[in-house]
Amino acid sequence: MGQPSPAQSQDDWWRSAVIYQVYVRSFADGDGDGTGDLAGVRSRLPYLAELGVDALWFNPWYLSPMKDGGYDVADYRAIDPAFGSLAEAEKLIAEARELGIRTIVDIVPNHVSDQHPWFRAALAGGPERDLFHFRPGRGAHGELPPNDWPSQFAGSTEPVWTRLPDGDWYLHLFTPEQPDLNWAHPAVRQEHEDILRFWFERGVEGVRIDSAALLAKDPALPDFVEGRDPNPFVDRDELHDIYRSWRAVADEYGAVFVGEVWLPDTERFARYLRPDELHTAFNFAFLSCPWDPERLRTSIDETLAEHAPIGAPATWVLCNHDVTRTVTRYGRADTGFDFATKAFGTPTDLALGTRRARAAALLSLALPGVVYLYQGEELGLPEVELPADRIQDPMYFRSGGTDPGRDGCRVPLPWAEGAPYAGFGSRGEPWLPQPVGWTSYAVDRQQRTVDSMLNLYREAIRLRPVFGDGPLTWLPAPEGVLAFARAEGVLCVVNLADTPADLPPHTRSLLTSGPLDDQGRLPRDTAAWLQTA
Repeated sequence: MGQPSPAQSQDDWWRSAVIYQVYVRSFADGDGDGTGDLAGVRSRLPYLAELGVDALWFNPWYLSPMKDGGYDVADYRAIDPAFGSLAEAEKLIAEARELGIRTIVDIVPNHVSDQHPWFRAALAGGPERDLFHFRPGRGAHGELPPNDWPSQFAGSTEPVWTRLPDGDWYLHLFTPEQPDLNWAHPAVRQEHEDILRFWFERGVEGVRIDSAALLAKDPALPDFVEGRDPNPFVDRDELHDIYRSWRAVADEYGAVFVGEVWLPDTERFARYLRPDELHTAFNFAFLSCPWDPERLRTSIDETLAEHAPIGAPATWVLCNHDVTRTVTRYGRADTGFDFATKAFGTPTDLALGTRRARAAALLSLALPGVVYLYQGEELGLPEVELPADRIQDPMYFRSGGTDPGRDGCRVPLPWAEGAPYAGFGSRGEPWLPQPVGWTSYAVDRQQRTVDSMLNLYREAIRLRPVFGDGPLTWLPAPEGVLAFARAEGVLCVVNLADTPADLPPHTRSLLTSGPLDDQGRLPRDTAAWLQTA
C-alpha cells in the first residue's frame, strides 16, 4: 500500500460521479446472522458494477457499541466484528477498485463512543479529560447542567450534558454514549489526521465528514441564544483551519472530501468549499425540497449559484440513511422533508410517490455535478413504519416515542423474490423486520421487469454522460414544466403540472420515467430525456 501516482492525484472523477451509499448493516448478510456485513457487500459488487456507479460511500463500519447506528465509534482502525475484519475491508476496497468502483468512508469527528479508550481514561480521572468537554455544573451544588444547549436530535428535549458521580458534567450534542471531542486540543487534531492517513494508505479515495459544522465550540460554553452570531457550537470560524489541515493530507493521496454541512446561509456554506478546504458538501436544500416546480427550480438555481464562484461541483441527493424514503415522501400531502414534522401514521399514496420518484431520478441524474444514491432507492423501496418494539434508533427514544426515528429507511434490502428474508441473508432473521410484500421489490424480480425502478436507474446512469460537463441552460416551457439543456442537442423535461405537456421538438426519446400518453404527450409527474439533433 502507498500513495497513488501523480496522475491519479489529479483525477477529477468526483466532479461528476454517481456515488452509491452503503448502509452495511442493511445491505446484504454474508454470514447469515441477520446483520449485513462486508462479506455481503463483496458478494454484491457485480450488482453495483452493473448498476454503473463510480464509488461507494460506506456509513461507519468501525468498532462500535451501536448506540447510534455506528456513529458512536470506539476504534477508527478496527472493523466492527459484526461486519467483518480490517483484512476483509482491505479486500473489499481492492476488489471494488478492480471493478472501477472507488471507496469513500465515513469519519465522525464531532464525538466518539463512550467506550473509546480516551473517554474511558477520562472517566478514570486521567489527563484525557482535556480531550473532551468536562465542566462543573451550575446551581448551589453543581446540580444544573453547565449550559442550556439544545440536542442535535430533532424533537429531543433531553439535556446535552450528563453528570458523573464525581459531580462533573460532560458534553454530548447527540446521545450520552457519544461524548463530544475538544477540537481546541492539538491531540484531537493530530489523531484525526492520522486516521485519515490510515485509511488513505488502504486505498480509500474519499471521506464523508459527519456533522462537519459542529466540531468547534465556544470555549466559554455560553448559553444558547437563538440567532446569536457566532453560534457557540455550529459553523464556527475555527473549523476552516481544521479542514485546511485535512485538505493538505488528502492532497497527498489524491483523495476527496464531502461534508455533511447543514447551513441555511448559502454564503457561509460556500466557505467550506473553498479550494483549500472541502471538495464537496451535501445539498440538503435539494433533498428536502417539495415536489413543486418553482421551488425545485429555485433550489437548483441557488445551488449552482453558490457553487459557481468557488468552482466546486454541486451535489444532488434525494434520500439518505437519515431521511424518509423518496417514494414515501413524494406520496404525501407535504412532499418536503423536515425532521421536526416526522410522525407516525402519515397518509401516503405510494403509487403517486413512486411515479414522482421515477421522474426525480431522471431530474437529479441530468443535473451538473455529483449524484448520491442511497441503497434501495434504485429499487423504489418505501419507508417502513416499524412496530415500536423493534425500533432501535435513539431519535425515537429521545423524543419520548413521538418521532418514528430513522430505522424506517434502514430496513434490510430485498435481493431474491423466493428466498427466506427476501434473500438478505440465508438463515438469521434480519436485525430490522422486513414488511409483508417486501419481496415485490426484490432485485431479481426487478431485473426481469423491463420498466422496473432498477432498470430505469441502470439505463439512466448508463446514458448520463450524454449530458456532458457543460452548464445548465433553462429552456422555455409551459407553467409547471421544467426543461433544460446541458450538452448541445440533449434536453431534460419534467412535467410537474396537473395536465399532460407537449414535448419540445426532438429527433428521438432517450429515456422516459413513464409512458407517454396516447397523443405523445408527457403525463404529469413524468420526466423525459430527449435528443434534438
